[in-house]
Formats: sequence, structure tokens, C-alpha cells
Amino acid sequence: MIHVRKSNERGHANHGWLDSHHTFSFADYYDPEAMGFRALRVINEDRVAAGQGFGRHGHRDMEILSYVLEGGLAHEDSSGGGGVIRPGDVQRMSAGTGVMHSEFNASRTEPVHFLQIWLVPAKRGVAPAYDQKTFPPEQRQGQLRLIASPDAADGSLKINQDARVYTTLLGKGDAVSHALAPGRHAWVQVARGQVRLGDTVLSAGDGAAISDEPSVTLGADEASEVLLFDLA
Repeated sequence: MIHVRKSNERGHANHGWLDSHHTFSFADYYDPEAMGFRALRVINEDRVAAGQGFGRHGHRDMEILSYVLEGGLAHEDSSGGGGVIRPGDVQRMSAGTGVMHSEFNASRTEPVHFLQIWLVPAKRGVAPAYDQKTFPPEQRQGQLRLIASPDAADGSLKINQDARVYTTLLGKGDAVSHALAPGRHAWVQVARGQVRLGDTVLSAGDGAAISDEPSVTLGADEASEVLLFDLA
């Protein structure tokens, strides 16, 4: 079973300095039919103007991934984590018992475009933690690269949830497949380009929930970047 969430069905907030599209209910956007999927709670596609950003604010009991598509995102948090992430970098923050952090566009001349992803943790009240890693294009081109998992498999970032997050860069005509174990579910999020999921065409900003299927196969109609979440 496949349920598609089209880009134009997402919530949208434009604050001038921040242009944000919400795949699921977030902040002032509420849709009772879009409260998340399995442990996946937030996918926000954010564009932040040059020199702007999110001032210091708090989170707790959430696994937060930042995935940059264009530009640079500067991060600082109370657990001691910090740095600038750029395309190919992925940042993980386990908010746990509570963390304060800020995120700003690292450039004063160019916007930053990134995905902010939240997963509900398997266990509440863990110690806050931060990490970031680089996954070069050659590791993602034409193949699914594991970037986050509960056991840090294959050099991925460790998260506090039974979820495996993959990313891929596909050229026109490329295809990738991912087997789903019995009882597992998947979410596909197209960051850019256009892909086919069976007979379904997914374009940039589109997402799809997949259940009761043995596998997920994606074929690219054009150069594309896609995230795949394997969820309990």
C-alpha cells in the first residue's frame, strides 16, 4: 500500500527570513491526517535567508537530523556540539533530557536550503548527544547509503530509534531497490528531481508512505536526490 503526500499538500509558512514547507503538522500548521508516519514526526524543508537563522531555543526527547541540500548551516548547542554542515553532511542531535541550540545560515550572501527531520525516540530521558558526518557523493551515487541507524551500522550516525535512514543520488535512468522485512514500513522523501515508485511519479517535495510491501524500488526520470526511511 502506497499513500502519496504531494508537495502542494504540505503546510507552508513564509516568515521572510524563513520559507518552510511542513510534510507533517508543525507549529501553526495542523492537519489531523498528517501527524507523522510511524516514528517519523517532522520533515520540514527550510530555506533560510543569508545571515538569518533560528536563535537559541530548546528541545527534549526527540531525535533531530539536519540534511543540507544547498549552502551551509551553522549549529551550536548546550551539549558542546557545533560546526557548519554543507551538502553531503548530516547532523544528528539527540535532545534527550533537554538541550538548547541555535541554527544559522553560515553565509551572509547566499541562502541555505536544508531538511529538518525529527524522529520520536524509542526511549525518553537519554543524555543529550551530538554528531555529524560527511557522506561523499560517490557513496550515494546510484546506491542507497545508510546515514542513520540505531546501531551506527556502516559508519552511519547513531539514533535512539528503530529506524534506518538512507539517501541516494540518482542519474536519469538509475534505479535502486530496498527490501522491507515483514512488519516494516517505509517513507520516501524526494529532495530534488523526479522518480518513479512503481507506477507513481514523485517530484521534489513529494513524500510517500509505504506499508505491506516487500520492497521499495525507485527509478529516476532525471537527476534526483531522495531519502528513504525504513521504520518499525
